[in-house]
Amino acid sequence: MSSRAPAKVPVPPLDAPTELHARFSDLETKAHARSLAVSIHDLETDARFGYHEDRWFHAASTIKLAILIGVYGAIHRGDLLPQSRVHVRNRFLSAYDGSPYRVRVDRDANAEVHREIGRTLRLAELAEHMITSSSNLATNLLLDLLGLDVLQRTLDGFGLEGIDLRRGVEDELAFEHGINNRVTASGLVGLLRLIGEERAFTPLLSRQMLDVLLAQHFKSGIPAGLPREAKVAHKTGEISTIAHDAGLVYLPGRKPYAVAVLTEWEPSTPGRSATIAAASYLAYAALIGDRD
Repeated sequence: MSSRAPAKVPVPPLDAPTELHARFSDLETKAHARSLAVSIHDLETDARFGYHEDRWFHAASTIKLAILIGVYGAIHRGDLLPQSRVHVRNRFLSAYDGSPYRVRVDRDANAEVHREIGRTLRLAELAEHMITSSSNLATNLLLDLLGLDVLQRTLDGFGLEGIDLRRGVEDELAFEHGINNRVTASGLVGLLRLIGEERAFTPLLSRQMLDVLLAQHFKSGIPAGLPREAKVAHKTGEISTIAHDAGLVYLPGRKPYAVAVLTEWEPSTPGRSATIAAASYLAYAALIGDRD
């Protein structure tokens, strides 16, 4: 555990939403964030809380959660198998005008998939790279394979709101023309609940997605605000003005809770991960109780 929110005064429980709202507002102000949004849903007690939870944010890499759901939807329908082979290439068409673009290796968190260009990788491998190390190339390959329309229909089939999937990552031309993937904190929590409650197609497929999310490499956000015994199945996302984390938190002896922390910043502002960790701690303390 690398950081935690100060807790000299006990954090109010979820049944004291006004006080908890004030805690998040204070955190937002002291961190000098442009915006902070938090959504919490406890699968153990059904307690819920939201702080600006319906505000739209640029999704950054949290949109990959929606693509993960789409991948397993294709497996559920029998359209694809986890071992299906996918040709690895680096040429995609812009959502703006269909012009070609590439994913730059120096801007990708994972260079391993780039080394496989011209070969094939299994569907399950690409999904793992997309989530655990946030590979943009793997993401675009899966998005192209499944299709935007199919992915959006999968989300709509669950009645999910607050997730707007419109383009691949690194599609700069689309970005310049305002075509962006967007999420809300409540939308991401709704998606995570499907997995945590094992309602994402089947219990088996839900558990397989959970295993992928538990293998996340980047742990300076939500996990950093929690005790060591916590296990977090989550997806981060960060660009120049955005830092997010959304996941399911598993603690011994209880069902998980879903939490999403979305933040927007001036490009040079420090302390993004620490702020997410502090928000994670506030959520944990309100549900479970302050740590000594």
